[in-house]
Amino acid sequence: MQEFINQIRSELRESASVKQNFSEELLGRVARFAEMGAAALKGGRKIIFFGNGGSAADAQHLAAELVVRLQRNRAGLAAISLATNASILTAAGNDFGFENIFARQIESLASAGDVLVALSTSGKSANVLRGAAAGRARNAFVVGMTGETGGELASKVDLLINVPSRNAQRIQEAHITIGHIVCGLIEQICCG
Repeated sequence: MQEFINQIRSELRESASVKQNFSEELLGRVARFAEMGAAALKGGRKIIFFGNGGSAADAQHLAAELVVRLQRNRAGLAAISLATNASILTAAGNDFGFENIFARQIESLASAGDVLVALSTSGKSANVLRGAAAGRARNAFVVGMTGETGGELASKVDLLINVPSRNAQRIQEAHITIGHIVCGLIEQICCG
């Protein structure tokens, strides 16, 4: 039992350390993410989240925080996750290949002025990379949420939120924390 407690304490310290090691520059980029998201929503645009696996779950979670609420009772805010419609995902995967499941949806749903949030711990997922490219082609503002290096996604986004870690667990924990902070700031800006 004590061995597990020690392991738990160690992992909690590691998780906290990743978040405490955000540079001032990274904090500024998180603030810009919130400002861009709020500006898009106030301008009648939407925020579109997408990613694979745990990042798909984070995308779904963050879209729900905006559509429903995070802390304030307020009108819904326009946000969607591209990982939630099984029919679209399987049809796009079957007809155009798995690497195009997000790009196809973005071609259909994204407009100039929307904010797209591409979540990928590695920054290397082909379908996320193609989704980001499709968003830029539609003149959306593309945010990449990644791990330390940003991977290939770093050069394909307008704003990079790269968590200072190479551990996928710690990156995802930081992504959801950043997402909650950004959603809270958006609520504050949009719904005062």
